[in-house]
Amino acid sequence: MKGRPSGYSWEVRGKEVVISHHGHEATVLRGAQAIKFVQEAGKGNEQLLMARHTTGTYKSPDERTRKR
Repeated sequence: MKGRPSGYSWEVRGKEVVISHHGHEATVLRGAQAIKFVQEAGKGNEQLLMARHTTGTYKSPDERTRKR
């Protein structure tokens, strides 16, 4: 689907969650943030969740507001 994040994957390494984008490490989550991510990953769109954690600014097309 156009405008939706894709190409993300994640894995648990010890007490860390490593998020990769197209095979390149994008971010590492630790502590409470890693635990929360694992809990949320099974609830919904993992690709969108990972995009939000890596960039912090990703918004899906329906969340964007038009500039006037």
